[in-house]
Amino acid sequence: MQKLLNNRYRILHTLGNGGFGETFLAEDTQMPSLRRCVIKQLKPIKDNLQIYQLVQQRFQREAAILEDLGEGSTQIPRLYAYFSDFSESSQFYLVQEYVEGQTLASKLQEQGLMSESTVKEILTSILPVLEYVHSKGIVHRDIKPDNILIRHADGKPVLIDFGAVKETVGTLISPSLNSTQSIVIGTPGFMASEQSVGRPMFASDIYSLGLTAIYLLTGKTPQQLTTDPATGTLVWRQYALNVTPSFATVLDQAIQFHARDRFASAREMLQALYLGATPVTPTVPIVRPISPTSPIVPYDRPPVLTVPPPATPQHSIPVSPGSAPLPFYHSGRQNSEQKGFVLGSIIVGGLIGASVIIGFALNRQQTQPEVAQPLVQNTPIPSFPLASEPKVAAVSPTPPQKPSTIPSFPEPTTIPVETLEPVLPELTPVPSTHLPNPTETQSSPLPLATPMPTNNQPSPVEAVQNYYLTINQGQYRTAWEQLSPSYQNNQRFHPKGYLSYIDWWGGKVQSVEVEQVSIVEASTETATVYAQLKYLMKTGQVVPTSVRFLLLWDADNSRWVVADVS
Repeated sequence: MQKLLNNRYRILHTLGNGGFGETFLAEDTQMPSLRRCVIKQLKPIKDNLQIYQLVQQRFQREAAILEDLGEGSTQIPRLYAYFSDFSESSQFYLVQEYVEGQTLASKLQEQGLMSESTVKEILTSILPVLEYVHSKGIVHRDIKPDNILIRHADGKPVLIDFGAVKETVGTLISPSLNSTQSIVIGTPGFMASEQSVGRPMFASDIYSLGLTAIYLLTGKTPQQLTTDPATGTLVWRQYALNVTPSFATVLDQAIQFHARDRFASAREMLQALYLGATPVTPTVPIVRPISPTSPIVPYDRPPVLTVPPPATPQHSIPVSPGSAPLPFYHSGRQNSEQKGFVLGSIIVGGLIGASVIIGFALNRQQTQPEVAQPLVQNTPIPSFPLASEPKVAAVSPTPPQKPSTIPSFPEPTTIPVETLEPVLPELTPVPSTHLPNPTETQSSPLPLATPMPTNNQPSPVEAVQNYYLTINQGQYRTAWEQLSPSYQNNQRFHPKGYLSYIDWWGGKVQSVEVEQVSIVEASTETATVYAQLKYLMKTGQVVPTSVRFLLLWDADNSRWVVADVS
């Protein structure tokens, strides 16, 4: 077939057809490269002038939306042009980017059922795209295995064939000519109940995506699955092999019958996938070491010793007044004063004044260690803010008898944020790793000598290079797993865990060019690697920077993992 559309596009062959028109592969004869493109031919279901004028207005609106979506995401085909043809029954045409790839449906037929990790990788890559689409107020309406392509160039899933345009050309006018309605768009089985009655919403896309994932795991379409008569939910788990309960629970929530029972957004589903899929300690317990049973508290109690004027400055620890220990120390001081006066009256009646002062001083020196000793054993005191810890360290130079209680102080070593936070203060604005603020980036010379890797372990240099290669290929979940658990939980770089990571790499960075990598030092367990990088941002900005990696050897998986950067 050699036919020019709009005197420009030569049709090569038909890619598909349906009730709303046909899809062609064509080449642009007005481009030097004869760039290939996909042309969607759309035809109104009713051929009359009134419907045509209405559809034309809506078509222009939807085309503008598709253009905006394609410009904002690399995982949505770009819109090159749109036009209408009066000579052929008032047909409309969309000219879109041609994405070389394979649909999920075709991939399943060719390769068989997919593993949980593969399906999860697809979901974690496509959910940010869906969140972006929804942020524009758009519902895709027709998510299914045939409408997600795996791009050959980088392995990323691409969302195609938006249903809004189909709904536009399916517009009908009521017999009274004063209202319009549209044909319901969607694929039976993959379409949510509210969408089937013409009320699509964001949760409808979540439903369709969840069933798409189940199809990849089981090979069964929704019509082939049974329904639990008690709950009304689809029964599918017995057909999916080696699927973890946490992942299955996420999919179950995505395909709930009522929209209110599904995830409220694509972001929420992505977060559930991350929390359910990564067996790491939640970030919430990071603040828990400051508890009533913590050994830090006894060091915060002595501040009340600063209340009486005779107290010496080196023993005072500033904390907020009015704390619970005050009555305890106050009652002890009353007993000391009474003992002092009794002792003074017994010695010499004529020297009462001097004896009282001497006795009081002697008793103060004896009671201070006596009070401090039981404090080490008592712990039921309300916890104080973390900020008070540096104050304890500031008064550590104390008399010889106090260091005996200090060894219990370093116990809260389970706070990864405190150990990692001071490393990169200039990276605070960055939502993910490895990119300092361009205005604060300082280039440092690479080390001249490059030590050889130790033993037969993989080279740390290759580990860093492969890390960025994985990111450039869009395999964000795989790259995320190359970070150590403590670094994944670093609240400075990943305040929302994997969501922060993918928001940065998938949303802001186009690619990373690794210019040079060198080993600073290496052993069988750790390695320090210095890299010069160049970030190409999606805004078009090019940001050169240098990064120092601390790598740890993961013996269980025989690989290097990123433990810290600076």
